Amino acid sequence: MHPHDQTIFALSSGRLPSAIAIVRLSGSYAGAALQMLAGKMPAPRMATRALLRDANGEPIDDAVVLWFPGPASATGEDVAELHVHGSRAVIATLFSVLSALPQLRTAEPGEFTRRAFQNGKIDLTEAEGLDDLIHADTDRQRRQALRQLKGLLGDKARSWRDQIIEASALIEAGIDFADEGDVPAELMAPALLRIRQLLTEIEQVLAAQGRAERLREGLTVVIAGPPNAGKSTLMNQLARREVAIVSPHAGTTRDLIEVQLDLDGYPVTVIDTAGIRETDDPVEQEGVRRARDRAAQADLVLWLSEDDQVEAERQGDTPVWLVRNKIDLAGEATSASGTHAMFGISAQSGEGMGALLEALVGFARDYFGATENGLVTRERQRQLLQQSAKALRRSLTTIDLGEELMAEELRVAAFALGRLLGRVDVEDLLDVIFREFCIGK
Repeated sequence: MHPHDQTIFALSSGRLPSAIAIVRLSGSYAGAALQMLAGKMPAPRMATRALLRDANGEPIDDAVVLWFPGPASATGEDVAELHVHGSRAVIATLFSVLSALPQLRTAEPGEFTRRAFQNGKIDLTEAEGLDDLIHADTDRQRRQALRQLKGLLGDKARSWRDQIIEASALIEAGIDFADEGDVPAELMAPALLRIRQLLTEIEQVLAAQGRAERLREGLTVVIAGPPNAGKSTLMNQLARREVAIVSPHAGTTRDLIEVQLDLDGYPVTVIDTAGIRETDDPVEQEGVRRARDRAAQADLVLWLSEDDQVEAERQGDTPVWLVRNKIDLAGEATSASGTHAMFGISAQSGEGMGALLEALVGFARDYFGATENGLVTRERQRQLLQQSAKALRRSLTTIDLGEELMAEELRVAAFALGRLLGRVDVEDLLDVIFREFCIGK
């Protein structure tokens, strides 16, 4: 039996133990397995209580079962759900019983979603949106992923592809039936109009994407500066929990410590680095090297110092905010001035933290831009849209070179959109995309 023809099963809920655990089955044998376990077939899409038993009639658990006959199911195949008590013993016994059935096997990561894609229930952009929704940590990430899952980019791409094919058909019909070999004006004019309109639409989507791709990964803020300036204490203030060892001795932080924050819905990774100073200790030298590398790759550096006259160490074009610490000892007020923000704080007492956090939220808001309207959230999507736009642009410049060349460029544009939707030549991509999913999804 081909692996894709087998019925798959997996735990689709969270970590055990839990109050309830959900085991999903998908495939042609899902109904027979449900009948064997529950002793009866529930009405479709109706939650039904049942005592699950093994092949010998021994009880496994008191459960609720659901039956979704295909194609009206999440995967397009017959699907069964078993809602059992979420103990490790119950799941172990249930999996043992299911594994003993020759027609069943455990699911691979993302296989339920992959089957939904292959059965036409969702396109590839919706599958990517589903993966993003599962991994969303903040409300803004959730909203963006939900737009993808609702198929907004996929709907547009389908419409664009259909219109390109229609324009191509007009040109190719003209090539086939023109007496002199030139496409008649009554066929060429509407085709050209449609291509120009499409190119404008696609370019607008690409231009409006802002930093929607980065919203998936988040903003990176590095806390850097000389040793003993209070970087770890500031990290703890931002995270509101002890995430770094705070010590008055220089060189305590010898590696990078990361924490993920949710700042007004924006995902921000804050990195505490080793104190940057000259040292003979090879371990500490490695920490300083990593600190400098990470600061160069960051989106923003908070350079912490006890002296507001100290010049921040710059790494590339990364914006740097000079943050003066320990103002409670110096008795100076918080200030913000100049090209780069200047903040006075006390990482120990929390004084001045409100203004710094407010500025960080503003930086994130400006950085991510109008992500509410961003449809393109992955590099794969952006590259294929760019390929399609370039091909449309080339098609408009090849009119004088012959309609056959124009028609070929339109085929390239349509093919790129087909790959975006996952409808053509994407077998090499599927394993990469779906193995990022969790098992059971």
